[in-house]
Amino acid sequence: MSTSEPPITADPGSPSAPNRLGQDRPGGGPRGVLALACVGVFVIILDATIVSAALPHIGAELDVGHAGLAWVVNAYTLGFAGALLVAGRLVASYGTRPTFLAGVGGFGLASLACGLAPSIGVLIAARAVQGVAGAVVMPATLTLVTVAHPELRARSRALGLWSAVGASGAAAGTVAGGVLTDLAGWRWVFLVNVPITAATLATAARTLPASRAAGPGRARLDLPGAMLVTAGLVGLVYGVLDSGTDGWSAPAVLACLAAAGVLLAAFVIRQHRAAAPLVPLRLFAARQVGGANAVIFCLGLGFFASPVLLSLYLQDALGYSPLRAGLAFLPAAAALFTGAQAAGRLTHRYGVRVVATAGALAAVAGFGWLTRLGAHTAYWPGLLVPQALFGLGIGVAFTPITVAATAVPPALGGVAAGVINTVRQVSAALGLAVLSTLATGHHAGAASGSYHGYDHAFWVAATTALLAAAGAALLLPHHPAPPTGTPEATGC
Repeated sequence: MSTSEPPITADPGSPSAPNRLGQDRPGGGPRGVLALACVGVFVIILDATIVSAALPHIGAELDVGHAGLAWVVNAYTLGFAGALLVAGRLVASYGTRPTFLAGVGGFGLASLACGLAPSIGVLIAARAVQGVAGAVVMPATLTLVTVAHPELRARSRALGLWSAVGASGAAAGTVAGGVLTDLAGWRWVFLVNVPITAATLATAARTLPASRAAGPGRARLDLPGAMLVTAGLVGLVYGVLDSGTDGWSAPAVLACLAAAGVLLAAFVIRQHRAAAPLVPLRLFAARQVGGANAVIFCLGLGFFASPVLLSLYLQDALGYSPLRAGLAFLPAAAALFTGAQAAGRLTHRYGVRVVATAGALAAVAGFGWLTRLGAHTAYWPGLLVPQALFGLGIGVAFTPITVAATAVPPALGGVAAGVINTVRQVSAALGLAVLSTLATGHHAGAASGSYHGYDHAFWVAATTALLAAAGAALLLPHHPAPPTGTPEATGC
């Protein structure tokens, strides 16, 4: 790798060093910055789930079948996953203010296009743009939080609130989608984002200061690397998603996965040789960064699929309506919010390793309980208690894992945020495809009272959560090394 890029421990913003990345310093105080970051992550995660309840109405009005409707969801996922690493580098290169404003503005415009879409083709294209814009917003919000809170205790608490708000966005999406569709029509599932993003833009424009002028050393975007990783991630996520309908042995699925493997391998080679790599591989020289990403991947495989699995089970086995099924998931969301809120204090007191391991073990217990689902499982305690267990565990675990993954010099904060969010998104797509296929493809259904597919799916979720617990215990530090430099010094 070229030596033209500063080493990972460099302080690019020290008084004697140029501002290589031209980053901006968050203004409005830590609370104002945290509020903006929380609104941003809430809207982005909300939109990943809010559309589910509206799909039948979209299909009826736009005259499209199940295959087309699936792409209303998949287009967002593909755009989001494919653009995350590039977005993280944009944050590192151009600063949080311009990337945050561009991402939020693009998301609002894409939401307006979705709400006014005259055809399924326009809707799918606008959803892909939504995903790309959301990918720009996500690492910007995480960088805002980490840079505005350099001290470990404050950063842990801020990340706990950030995670909790994100969790509430996922839960709110399932409920809000049903309410908006019933009361105002499916188009408002997207149009509701427009006033929220407009208010966020106005507030951010006043609160966040202008970026400093970039010096001659501003890092250039590695365009070949960006093309390779974007195409590779899109191929991977597309192949995984398509496997849920066509099966893993389908030629198209195998071709996508093979192409993704080649492209991602070429991306890694490119990063070794690039003068200004998209992802400096020295980022992973810190054991805590690589370990945290491995742990979040294992934990996310089961967690991100759990709302879909439980919604399918509640409607298929217990006859719940979509809205009632969404409401039934609220205990998990409440537990997740509570765990994330407590995680900051717990991390400061007991350390990253202990808290992440304990949270992952609670998730193991919750997923393990759900392996006993049957045709007549009572909501209390058979569903509510395990939901509370895995929700609390995931909420507790995500914050210390994120603390470890982003404990890097401020100049690399956007890149680290992009990496961990990419890993989470790929984990979500992979887990959803595999576990939903297990759940729906290997049970006899209500006629026989057998729901072993759900048992198998939650066994996999419990196993991957156990791997996450082992990884947290072995790979994560007690307290991560603090990032070099301060926000004031680095200009982040």
